[in-house]
Amino acid sequence: MQQLGGEECLVPRPRGSLPKACAIGLASVVTAAILVLEPEGFFRHVSTAILILTVGPLLHGVFLLSEECLHHATTRYRGRRLGQMVTACVGVCTLLGVGLAVLLFVLTKPQPWRDQWSMVILACVLYPLLKTLGVLGPSEVEVSEICETKKMNVAHGLAWSFHLGYLNLVLPRLEGSITAFRASHNAGPFETRGSRKLLILLPLNANITHTLEDEDTNIHFHDNLPDTEIDRAGVRGRVYKHSVYTVLDKDRQAHHCVVEYATPLLTLYKMSQESSAGFGERDRREQVLLFYRTLQDILDRSVECRNRYRLILLNDEHEDDPHYLSNAILKNLDQQEKEEFYVPPFIPQPEVDHPSHALPIIDDWHRAEPMSRVPTIMISHDMPRTLREPVENSEDLSP
Repeated sequence: MQQLGGEECLVPRPRGSLPKACAIGLASVVTAAILVLEPEGFFRHVSTAILILTVGPLLHGVFLLSEECLHHATTRYRGRRLGQMVTACVGVCTLLGVGLAVLLFVLTKPQPWRDQWSMVILACVLYPLLKTLGVLGPSEVEVSEICETKKMNVAHGLAWSFHLGYLNLVLPRLEGSITAFRASHNAGPFETRGSRKLLILLPLNANITHTLEDEDTNIHFHDNLPDTEIDRAGVRGRVYKHSVYTVLDKDRQAHHCVVEYATPLLTLYKMSQESSAGFGERDRREQVLLFYRTLQDILDRSVECRNRYRLILLNDEHEDDPHYLSNAILKNLDQQEKEEFYVPPFIPQPEVDHPSHALPIIDDWHRAEPMSRVPTIMISHDMPRTLREPVENSEDLSP
């Protein structure tokens, strides 16, 4: 994954398994302590705890199942079998927990249960009530983790749509468009390898301007790349465009590159402006970061898009700098030039017949291809040979 410089600390990492490890550790310590302090009542305590923790969710699942069967069996499940609704409402793990509790109950002597039945029944009945009222509901962190794990966030859908509906189509054709552009403009722009990538801007506030000149006076529109026409979804020759911009550095030196905003961020911004969407500023910022992380993961695994793009995350805390956008673009261009170099594609040269006894002249070889040229890869199609010539040894010959 590419580095972001100062913005890399803003992107949230996937949540780890620390809560699970803490829960396992605490449960192990408490279980060991009860087994040591009260070994004769160990199974009784375990059975009681499992019953309370499983029968309550089972009752809550039964209540959910009644709602699904009466009102949603046709619309949500298309009249499918009851087993699918049971699994969706109760869960396999809950059923296994109840089975384990019943097994422990059978193995435990019935006498000690007489004083605990009232507590078990009361706890199992109160669980669905507290769960329905939201007292035992999942926290915001749990909901966020579930959405991230199951790819249910708005950002995940937008990132996949942006990749499959746009980037996966245009990025493989970007090099050809730039080559055609250079041919029609006397090969002026795009002299460096870094400038031949599509620079995609992602502001954290998702507030996108439609003209970059309004955002930064050091950025000027230069021209458009040749249109890319693709037959798409019944539209013959759908046109995809890319704009070339001139970015001026502090010495007023011009740098040309293809720059554009990530258009799905417009959707996130518009959603935050609509009260009916239930999408606040905090949610928008979180979704922008998840959009960046998801899109980066998708593009890292895409062979067609590899090394043809650059994601630039823009921190909105620098809005007071009038040239922050141009500085961020130039910083990424300079970083690319330091990280990589351009190896031009191999073009086979016509073979020249030489006498088999003739050897290449060293001076002519140096004059034809100077040592200061851009390095190329030399591939030989000959079979490997030994470095030593066969030497005849007269002592091995018999008289």
